[in-house]
Amino acid sequence: MSDPAQALSRVLGRGSAHEGAHHWRAQRVTALGLVLLVPWLLLSLASLPDLGWASVQAWMSGLGHAALLLLLVLAAAWHSQLGVQVVIEDYVQGAARMVALVASAFLHILLAAVGVLAVMRVAFTAQL
Repeated sequence: MSDPAQALSRVLGRGSAHEGAHHWRAQRVTALGLVLLVPWLLLSLASLPDLGWASVQAWMSGLGHAALLLLLVLAAAWHSQLGVQVVIEDYVQGAARMVALVASAFLHILLAAVGVLAVMRVAFTAQL
């Protein structure tokens, strides 16, 4: 007979690390954010008179646009990191798994930082 606490953990989707439900929920929340932000970005860019540097820079200098772009960058980086983590956990074995997980985490942090800095640089350059 199985322990009731173990059975409950299985039903709730929590393994020994008790992070299964949190990981699943975070991936769904970031996916929802991307479902809302990507169409906003495409429609906003389509509404510009042209896609020249001056038009895009002026558009990005708006506080609302810059904030939503930052949310898009962060949600995309986090969502990607969560997905890559699952693939690594499923398909990489042994010591390489930990190396790959750490490398993936650092790479996604770097990508998020570069994206945030790029948005801020363009948005603030338009103000100068």
